[in-house]
Amino acid sequence: MLSVMTALADFGVIPIIELLRTQDAVPLARALVAGGLGCAEITYRTSAASASIAAIRAALPDMLVGAGTVLTTAQVDEAISAGAAFLVAPGFNPDVVAAAGARGVPIIPGVCTPTEIEAALSQGIEILKFFPAEAAGGVAFLKAVAGPYRSVRFIPTGGIDVTNLGAYLALPSVLACGGTWVARKELIAAGDFAAVERLAADAVELVSGLRGETAAADLEASGAIPAALS
Repeated sequence: MLSVMTALADFGVIPIIELLRTQDAVPLARALVAGGLGCAEITYRTSAASASIAAIRAALPDMLVGAGTVLTTAQVDEAISAGAAFLVAPGFNPDVVAAAGARGVPIIPGVCTPTEIEAALSQGIEILKFFPAEAAGGVAFLKAVAGPYRSVRFIPTGGIDVTNLGAYLALPSVLACGGTWVARKELIAAGDFAAVERLAADAVELVSGLRGETAAADLEASGAIPAALS
């Protein structure tokens, strides 16, 4: 799990992708990698998710590909069988978390209240998705909960793009941010993977400017990647 979280911290941005057609998966992944962003979260919002994850893993085995919007234990099994290196859920479902743990694959469950944070902590999970970030209080919420929950690190998702990415990444409690702007549905539908590559490159440049080129190492040294994961 540590290596996965270190990699996500290093990227700083996790493209969240909804694929309607499996044939778009590999061209999209190649565009992200060409732009310097070698990670992706393929959401289980469509029936193409499992096949898309498998196709990317076969074509680009070094790319860090995870499954998002994982809502059931059946989806946990499907995603892992397809080759997902990590799982992301919009909420905290103890059964889903337990199923991922039993398979030895890291899961990042979603939270947006202190009660949900404590439920995750009770299961030994300290890296959490904060969703829906902007609607649930955004940067102000994360600043407020950083005091009592000092070991927790967040991956905010929901309403984040280039206009507010910097405000989130400036917080010590933020590991990385998830967003759909790098690979928008309309670009995928149009087959405009050149635009996806440009947006990925822009995201990489923005993160580098905000954090420098040694983000993961710095975050580990500062404790932003919890020692409990090592």
